[in-house]
Amino acid sequence: MELYQSFTLLVVKSAQKRKGFFQNMQHLSYYEILEISKTADGTEIKQAYRKMAKKWHPDKNPGDKQAEENFKFVNEAYQVLSDDKQRQIYDRYGKEGLQGGASRGGGGFSGFDDLGSIFEEMFGGGGRKGSRRNSGPKQKYNLDLGIEMTVDFKEAVFGCKKEVNFTYRDLCHTCEGTGAKNKKLKTCPQCGGQGQVYTRQGFMTFSQTCPVCNGEGSTIEEKCPDCKGKGFTDVKESVTIDIPAGIDNDNRLRVAGRGNIGFGKQRGDLYITFRVREDATFQRHGDDIYLEVPVFFTQAILGETIKIPSLDSELELQLSIGTRDKQQFTFRGKGVANVHGQGRGNLIAQVKLTYPKKLTDEQEKLLHKLSESFGIESKPHESAFESVFDRVKGWFS
Repeated sequence: MELYQSFTLLVVKSAQKRKGFFQNMQHLSYYEILEISKTADGTEIKQAYRKMAKKWHPDKNPGDKQAEENFKFVNEAYQVLSDDKQRQIYDRYGKEGLQGGASRGGGGFSGFDDLGSIFEEMFGGGGRKGSRRNSGPKQKYNLDLGIEMTVDFKEAVFGCKKEVNFTYRDLCHTCEGTGAKNKKLKTCPQCGGQGQVYTRQGFMTFSQTCPVCNGEGSTIEEKCPDCKGKGFTDVKESVTIDIPAGIDNDNRLRVAGRGNIGFGKQRGDLYITFRVREDATFQRHGDDIYLEVPVFFTQAILGETIKIPSLDSELELQLSIGTRDKQQFTFRGKGVANVHGQGRGNLIAQVKLTYPKKLTDEQEKLLHKLSESFGIESKPHESAFESVFDRVKGWFS
């Protein structure tokens, strides 16, 4: 079978040469277009594609409409045969089985890496011959401008008006953004105006931004005396903004039309990222507020009611009898207003038990008397460890 396929291929090739070598590929199979057998592997397919693409490339055959058509057929064949799934479908059902997925009307190429190498081989490197060079200066900065602003805890929680001072960029009116004296630019000698430089590694051609002109395709002959070659000037400005209640760290506020100015007098937006100073009493986590409440141990034992501050009023904290250290009490809706208007967070009061640092003789006597009044309850360790003591003694008997 393989011998028959090879013989058939030779016959087809011979017939094609007699007719002017693929003057019309429309009725040929993909294998015939690339001059390969049906058993060709990926490497053979790629090599054949490179050969045929170079032969029929329009830049090699200017004005030849048939060559342009043949080039499209070559790419169509490569797209299908270089893809295992599409090749299996094609081998079984033919072009109809592909349902237009790899048809000529698709217009896409799957062999860009190979084409890059082909262009370099045909035209001696440096990119495709006759490709359009970059025209005019490029924007040297983003139109949108970002700054940071620090506000007090209170300002963030309740909102306020603030004046913001910032510096934006505007095109240099002397050189009109070119950065060049008398607006004179010259073609970059490194990339020839392409803005890209090419390096080749084996069959692959890689491109990167030209390091000399930074992708602009042109360089400055002499710097503009006003902007020193930057192409822009710094302008100071201020604007008064409304800071919404509930703003938090890393929240951003957009001020439309207050960014940098570029070509065509287009102006971007100003984006303000907030930083919030910490408060000495309240600690914020999202929309919730945490408050540490010092509680004397006798208050916790007795379950007293104490007054605590909140963001906008006084609250009463009812301690439960025997309140524990770090126990938390939640006051719903007493936190920070959500910046998107979705209600308010909570206030969480966390107890911090405190004890006397020293005792008077009288206080010590009172505490002993109090302890004795509780009886065995005042010595919970005895009942907890009684069996443990006996067990440990048994380890050494």
